[in-house]
Amino acid sequence: MPSFPRLRRVSICVLTAFLTCWVHPLPTFTHADEGMYLFNELPTALLQQRYQFTPTQSWADELRLASVRFNSGGSGSFVSSNGLVLTNHHVASDTLQKLSTPERNLIDDGFLARSFDEELKAPDLELNVLISIEDVTERVQVAVTVTDPESAGKQRQAAITRIEKESTDATGLRSDVVTLFGGARYHLYRYKKYTDVRLVWAPETASAFFGGDADNFEYPRYNLDATLMRVYENDQPATLPNFLKWSETPATAGDLVFVSGHPGRTQRIFTVEALEYLRDVRLPFVLDYLRRKEILYQQYRLEGNEAARRGRDELFGIQNARKAYTGMLAGLQDPQTIAAKRGRQDRLKAAVARSPELAPYASAFNEIAQIQKEKAALLGDSVKLRSDLFELSLAILLMTQEDQKPNLQRLPEYTESGRDSLLARLLSPAPLYDDLQLTKLTDEIALLAERRGADHPLVSEILAGRSPREVAAELVDKTDMDVVEFRKRLIDGGYSAVLASDDPMIQLARTIEPTYREIRKIEDRLDEREKQAYAKIAKIITAVEGTTGYPDATFTLRLAFGTVQGYEENGRFVDPTTTFGGAFEHAALHAGQADFDLPESWMNAKDQLDLSTQLNFVSTADIIGGNSGSPVVDRTGKLVGLIFDGNIQSLTSDYLYSDQQSRAVSVAGVAIREAIKTIYNAPELASQLGK
Repeated sequence: MPSFPRLRRVSICVLTAFLTCWVHPLPTFTHADEGMYLFNELPTALLQQRYQFTPTQSWADELRLASVRFNSGGSGSFVSSNGLVLTNHHVASDTLQKLSTPERNLIDDGFLARSFDEELKAPDLELNVLISIEDVTERVQVAVTVTDPESAGKQRQAAITRIEKESTDATGLRSDVVTLFGGARYHLYRYKKYTDVRLVWAPETASAFFGGDADNFEYPRYNLDATLMRVYENDQPATLPNFLKWSETPATAGDLVFVSGHPGRTQRIFTVEALEYLRDVRLPFVLDYLRRKEILYQQYRLEGNEAARRGRDELFGIQNARKAYTGMLAGLQDPQTIAAKRGRQDRLKAAVARSPELAPYASAFNEIAQIQKEKAALLGDSVKLRSDLFELSLAILLMTQEDQKPNLQRLPEYTESGRDSLLARLLSPAPLYDDLQLTKLTDEIALLAERRGADHPLVSEILAGRSPREVAAELVDKTDMDVVEFRKRLIDGGYSAVLASDDPMIQLARTIEPTYREIRKIEDRLDEREKQAYAKIAKIITAVEGTTGYPDATFTLRLAFGTVQGYEENGRFVDPTTTFGGAFEHAALHAGQADFDLPESWMNAKDQLDLSTQLNFVSTADIIGGNSGSPVVDRTGKLVGLIFDGNIQSLTSDYLYSDQQSRAVSVAGVAIREAIKTIYNAPELASQLGK
């Protein structure tokens, strides 16, 4: 399922701002292939019972060390000993956009490097490989000695910051403490970082997103949504001991497959009240925002060919998110969804009422219900304008302010352990186009005025008697925040340099910063209260239902499994696989519709292609946004596919999984190799795959 680079990841991680890390019910409550399992707690007994397969430790380790997380949002895998990384075209699109120019449109036209020298360096991409996992639950929990949400949150965050810094200092690895099971457990994840990442091959959008928005989240599909990059060390292709071998045979119906990736966020065990908040308040709010932005970028792209190129990735991300959230909302609006959740919640409450030992946790359900009301009251109060120039300005202001504090007291994203990754983002040389920035900032200021009212003191101070467009135009015209060297001088100069700066975008950030911090403080307090409440419910579930299966997704590495399997839809059977021949037939069926025009490269190679070669397939593996680019492997650990989407029925998987119709959609491994070799005439590159 698309992982939303740029707005796609924003829509998951920022727009929704969903709290996660729920415990999951017992396997007896799950559907057949449900589960996003921790690599240090794989469901070995379940796999043996259901599929007569037990993954060995070496099998799991090799898969883990070949799996990659993209900091732009998404997953990938190492697929050769000389540094090749496989991911989706739509995961790579953020990089493709940044590397494009008016003369070279990499997203639309594709790219192929025929030698190492031709490979293009990504401006700000970081790839993470999970090296180790350590349970640090006790260290975090003993540090919390108070119950007041604000004080408890500070103590917990200080403990997490201390653990992360100690780990980074001792190992040199990126170190992140991950909250699991509603705060019942905490794991320290250590990652090796690759920051020299170069583009090797990308197909045209016409093949990667064949069928356009009409086919998005549908099936059958005929997409080559794949891209190859390469990681470098010391300016040379990295030598990798762990990479995926490539299967020479396609996946077939009934095959057991595994997905190793980084699912973003799930809310599988939210209370009924939390789901009702999503259904009635949060998701409609997000959808209104997305529809507004969709119109905005559609209009911007009509200004000319260059505007169409510059705004392409923004619009695609918006449209993708809009369709995804529409499906999520439709699932929540199905009365059976809430009824099923309510039935389980009522059973848990009844068990609590009968158990004196569980009585201290009984208030958790009411606490969560109250928090949803407080969230609703805050909705629309955000002042973090979603414009690149402003976000850079606010981040630099906040970072230099936080640098004045001891490391343990800083906001989590500004602690020392994440400094290198933060600086890479703030000092990215990726281009920032004035006309696109003007469009973004104008609409964000206008939206702030709409939500708060034109007479609100903050809005009045920003507008100062001018229109949103006049304000934005002056800011974009006079700021130097689009110049990397200027941003670096501010960072190096610290808070005093930021305070002394007369840059108008910095001045805007200073105007908004007090309100931003005030709102964030309230949100953090709610977050801590909700975390404590969910931790209580986690204890209830464990006591009532037994051992829990897996925690909700946290954009960390998980293993899912399932079988290649078709499904029934509208009275007909949907075959689990498609072929290259089917793609040409699909194009002919939709002749005259631009989104169904296969690129010239495909048409030229049609006679040389084996049209019976598998192109896409579906499986029952449990995936969600963030899994895009995840490798699909067979029992032997060989790559057979590449996750790139889910069907429309899978869009409820944020909070409810069912294998009746929900399917994960993959590009077949045999299709990727055949396309590179035959369509793109790069047999030498194809021969590197899996070797």
